[in-house]
Amino acid sequence: MKTLRGTYTVIITPFNRDEGQSIDETMLRWLVDFQISEGIHGLIALASNGEFLSLDDEERHEVARIVVDQAAGRVPVVIGTAAENTDHVIRYTRDAEALGADAAMVLTPYYCWIDEDEIFTHYRRVAEATALPIMLYNHPASTVIDLKPPLVARLAEIDNIAYIKESTTDTRRVYQINALCGDKITVFAGYLGYESFMVGAEGWVSVCANILPAKSARLFELAVDENDKDGAWAVFRELSPVIDFLGDHLYAHGMKAAFRLLGRDMGDPRPPRLPLRAELEPRLREIMVEAGLFDKELPPVSRSAA
Repeated sequence: MKTLRGTYTVIITPFNRDEGQSIDETMLRWLVDFQISEGIHGLIALASNGEFLSLDDEERHEVARIVVDQAAGRVPVVIGTAAENTDHVIRYTRDAEALGADAAMVLTPYYCWIDEDEIFTHYRRVAEATALPIMLYNHPASTVIDLKPPLVARLAEIDNIAYIKESTTDTRRVYQINALCGDKITVFAGYLGYESFMVGAEGWVSVCANILPAKSARLFELAVDENDKDGAWAVFRELSPVIDFLGDHLYAHGMKAAFRLLGRDMGDPRPPRLPLRAELEPRLREIMVEAGLFDKELPPVSRSAA
């Protein structure tokens, strides 16, 4: 079983420009290959940036199948299996396991107010239903539940729960979780990759890595593996304008617009999201120029890839 650490790209889901915005398998396979060729440490599909809530069950299965198949064991693949209903999470997680995923990322249930015993039971049932490692996903800004460090420590006692994507902006959570859980839980930053590396995170779930995989991977290597804080700071300063632009809830919108500017059409987000607002595109292009994104040619797209 692979140990997960490093920068993991939370990849977008490309759509065709047909009436139903069907999944663009060719571009999804291209995106997987592009990420791996640039040195990314792992991939996460069907998370928020992958618009999982806008996909039906068959589409979720297809995205997971394509990503696992195209990665072909070259890097670990984590599949998001979030749902409001515990039985549905179990079904999605078992499907990810059957497809050959390396782990499942499980967002807390959303919208419903449940207490700690209900949260614990939810995750225990999911973990007991699969042999996959589970990555907890704590994102209280988009759910009504906050997995605070003492609750994370309780969840870490469940077999298979081995990781957490900690997506608050409180970097104290990283060292608090490490202090309470020891080696039972590996912390991945959700938003604040550089800052979290400085206080003990062993991974980063990155949106900007969709278009900047090499630099995003290098940030982890410098900060964690090489303990080169000055080098990591220099890379972070190159990444931060993109991170800041996307941070205003523009993840799927911004990444799809950025790829289109780079000549790789990933389609538009699905409703209720709209394409990136036209008045924001000049700033996005300016940021991309500063990041050197137009200085190198992207790998070609092979329409026979699918």
